[in-house]
Amino acid sequence: MRLEEITPKNYEAALDLSVRPDQEDLVEPVVKSLAEAFVFSACAWPRLIYDGERLVGFVMAFLDIPWNPDRDPSDRRSGLWRLAIAADAQGRGYGKFAVEAVCQEIRARGGDRAYVTWEPREGGPEGFYLKLGFRTTGERSGGQTVGVLDLPS
Repeated sequence: MRLEEITPKNYEAALDLSVRPDQEDLVEPVVKSLAEAFVFSACAWPRLIYDGERLVGFVMAFLDIPWNPDRDPSDRRSGLWRLAIAADAQGRGYGKFAVEAVCQEIRARGGDRAYVTWEPREGGPEGFYLKLGFRTTGERSGGQTVGVLDLPS
């Protein structure tokens, strides 16, 4: 498994990536994520997930952004912004690999915590994130649960 930057050679394949129909309300389409990565290029870190030559997913991190600048401008966070594993590639460890790669990037940039948000509903990704060691913070962001993972140095 490996992560690759999005390039003119692979972006069309990225746009074709789709999750299971019952998950479509849980993650934005890759095209929206790539648009956000362009607009927020200073903090977005989008990557494609490959197994050999096969594209199996998309992950995007946010790096060192002000969490709530009106309340506490010094509260800057990094974490997982988007994760989409192709419908036919789920359950094979690609999501775990992607989350670990994002955490590694955050650590390499001096971070000691990774944040994520998820939709709190039946069939949602909460169990996946809790299994990886994230814990809920008690915060909400856009109606979603906020989780945090301490990153050992």
